Amino acid sequence: MSADDLLHDIFAEETNPAPQDEAPMSTWKIMIVDDEPAVHDVTMVALGGTLFLEKRLEFIHAYSGKEAKELITQHTDTAVVLLDVVMETEHAGLDVVRYIREEIHNQQVRIVLRTGQPGQAPERKVVTDYDINDYKEKTELTASKLFTLMHASLRGYRDILTIEQSKRGLAQIIDTSTDLFRLSAIDGFAAGVLEQLCALLGANPGALYLGTHGKLSGFAAELDSQGWVAIAGTGSYQNLIGQSVESLLNERHCEILKESQREKRNILRDGMFVSYFASRTGKQNLLLIDGVDKLNKLGCDLVELFTKNVSIAFENVHLHKEIEETQQEVVYLLGEAVEQRSKETGNHVKRVAEISKSLALWCGLTHEQAEILKAASPLHDLGKIAIPDDILNKPGRHTPEEQVIMRSHAEIGYQMLCHSPRPVLKAAATVALEHHERWDGDGYPNKKAGEDIHIYGRITAVADVFDALGSDRCYKKAWPLEEIVAFFQDQKGKQFDPSLVDILLQNINEVAAIRESLPD
Repeated sequence: MSADDLLHDIFAEETNPAPQDEAPMSTWKIMIVDDEPAVHDVTMVALGGTLFLEKRLEFIHAYSGKEAKELITQHTDTAVVLLDVVMETEHAGLDVVRYIREEIHNQQVRIVLRTGQPGQAPERKVVTDYDINDYKEKTELTASKLFTLMHASLRGYRDILTIEQSKRGLAQIIDTSTDLFRLSAIDGFAAGVLEQLCALLGANPGALYLGTHGKLSGFAAELDSQGWVAIAGTGSYQNLIGQSVESLLNERHCEILKESQREKRNILRDGMFVSYFASRTGKQNLLLIDGVDKLNKLGCDLVELFTKNVSIAFENVHLHKEIEETQQEVVYLLGEAVEQRSKETGNHVKRVAEISKSLALWCGLTHEQAEILKAASPLHDLGKIAIPDDILNKPGRHTPEEQVIMRSHAEIGYQMLCHSPRPVLKAAATVALEHHERWDGDGYPNKKAGEDIHIYGRITAVADVFDALGSDRCYKKAWPLEEIVAFFQDQKGKQFDPSLVDILLQNINEVAAIRESLPD
């Protein structure tokens, strides 16, 4: 069929007139692949004024199979390919289909084969052997049928994108739900649910979930004069996560958010939907969704479910954080009680905890291991609670008998802690028992040496001695930093793990800063 015949058939039926003087809008990319320029012309004329979901068509032109492969790689967001079969070769179009589906793995684009020589590519065989979405002879494609074909293809593409978006959101939720009580995972959880919500609502998508400064790094806190913080976002809002957004949003957004908060209700206006939710503890959150013109009962229910569940998740995180901080405070109080018995008041146990955590991270332990050590190390001298005052606070040198009693605090601390199944207390038991062991094997209570000493014990030993040397004690004055450095250089490979000494000295300024941040 010639291009002139096709043009005649297309204009035999009424085409869609192009709207006049309309503002630019986003588009659907349509790739026309045909070696006849006239086919491109008549297709554009027939579809040029077509709108689908208020978006125009943007045409991309390829005049050979080779050119089509290059362009589809550049325009991965192409919605529909109108593809001729016979071009530079008899099967050029079929090669393009295989390239799209099997080499660049683009399963979203809708592919419609258009052929003027059906004998070259029999429909049954092509539909069976190739992953295409429709097969048309050019003689079939009058203007109205081309219009119908385009709308059907774009609906399919839209639905595929919706499914893919939902899958990404669901995958993100699954990935983070196993670790829901980490703040970083909560970010991912909220973002995943938000993306899935936008897909289900058919939003633009652009959505923002808001809390405020002040409590739990902005999560689920009350919305007040401290300002809004983006907890999760999709689309154009994704780069706002963690930021104070009141000054970054336009006046129209701010007005509707303030109105929703003030009146404690959901608002749908000007293509925006704002959902307000107050939790059972009185905390407030706002959800802003762009590109929503109409929202049915199902949409409203989805939004309400999202805000409730995510707010409850944030509340649970807050509660979990409170419990963790309370437990840490109890550990600090126990450690400080021991320090006060030995007349060593101040922040020694807190400094040991922070230095131990830093050393753990610098030597390659995981964040979780470092946090456990930070929580456990303040209990390193817990056993001193059983040492008599006259020995514990003796200003001079201990006698051999007194030294035996004094050294027993390591075993006593271990026995007090070792029966707990809790990871922090199990780690504390190990630290209590081994933080006086020496790298050269001349320590106590079990004369372990080298890497037989647990890494927690080796790290706490370095942190404890570093801070003790820099602090006033009943038997000495604080040492200056240069003397502490010289001591560790001398005891490298003797009292202390040599690699940990190297790490300490490489980061001496950071360690000294920890001391300065927690003065006695």
